[in-house]
Amino acid sequence: MKALVKYQRGDGFMEIREVPEPIASKGEIKIEVHATGICGSDLHIYHDDAVVPIQPPVITGHEFSGVIVEIGEGVTGWNIGDHVVSETAYRVCGGCEPCMTGFYNLCNQRQTLGFWANGAFTNYTVVPAHRVHHLPEAVDFVAGALMEPLACVVHATLELTQITAGDIVLVSGPGAIGLSAVQLAKAQGAIVVASGTSQDRQRLELAQRLGADVIVDVVQQPLLEEIQILTNGCGVDVVLECSGSEKAANDAIMAVKKRGKYTQIGLFGRPITVDIEKICFKEIQFTGSLASKWTSWKKALQLVAQEKVQLAPLVSDVFPLTEWEQAFKMFEEKQGLKIVLTPV
Repeated sequence: MKALVKYQRGDGFMEIREVPEPIASKGEIKIEVHATGICGSDLHIYHDDAVVPIQPPVITGHEFSGVIVEIGEGVTGWNIGDHVVSETAYRVCGGCEPCMTGFYNLCNQRQTLGFWANGAFTNYTVVPAHRVHHLPEAVDFVAGALMEPLACVVHATLELTQITAGDIVLVSGPGAIGLSAVQLAKAQGAIVVASGTSQDRQRLELAQRLGADVIVDVVQQPLLEEIQILTNGCGVDVVLECSGSEKAANDAIMAVKKRGKYTQIGLFGRPITVDIEKICFKEIQFTGSLASKWTSWKKALQLVAQEKVQLAPLVSDVFPLTEWEQAFKMFEEKQGLKIVLTPV
């Protein structure tokens, strides 16, 4: 079968290769991949500056959906033909404090699908059965490939931040992650402000269609002035920073109210400068967020099944796997929105 392989360390060193078709071992499920989303992490793997450990040669890709085609020994509760999605924590130690308390997303020994274990930019992949989830019947495979990033946003916005009805929430950065955050905040009954640049005009308009109450083009409208007017000078209750922009992060710290909540979801890819004293002086509840866990997936799948969150509108382009270079280039140049690859 064909697969997109990161075959050695260094910038680049990724190509389509013929690789053996995997077999489901004890406790595993083999999935025929139907669609795999491109994540910013895939670009970091390509450029070899990913924070999450990688182990080449490895088949890349971790945001996917597909159909069960083989069930390993000892696995129960699943059937051939089930439509599924999968978590990315392929292997964790199980004995450290994060693992023992349910936060295996933070395990130091975590081996991640598409980084360390063979992933989903291919025809078939194998994952531990306890990481697999049913895809809701009404969700097609392309939209289903966005379940993994949605679970990450659920972890950030609902498990770590705890948005409540009536909160004014600023979502900074209207990419696929930000647009998911907009919908999750609205599902909690929040008033949502989505901000971005003039380059994000179409994304901001989509944010409005998906429920954002206010959209702000920060190039045309001073964000802090808009927030001051909207909140009567108090600041927003919650910031969900999804852009991974240094300026956006600093503006968001200014925009949040005293004793408000700030959650950093977007990754910067480098160290940035932030005025920590502003966090201290305002007693901001500041947290980061990494990946997802079982509870995040459960809630994400429920919200999609209940149609509280729409994933299909976030997909702008679908390419065959053989055109991965064009798709990666579009993603890196911020063309379109969410880009999905399908096997050939």
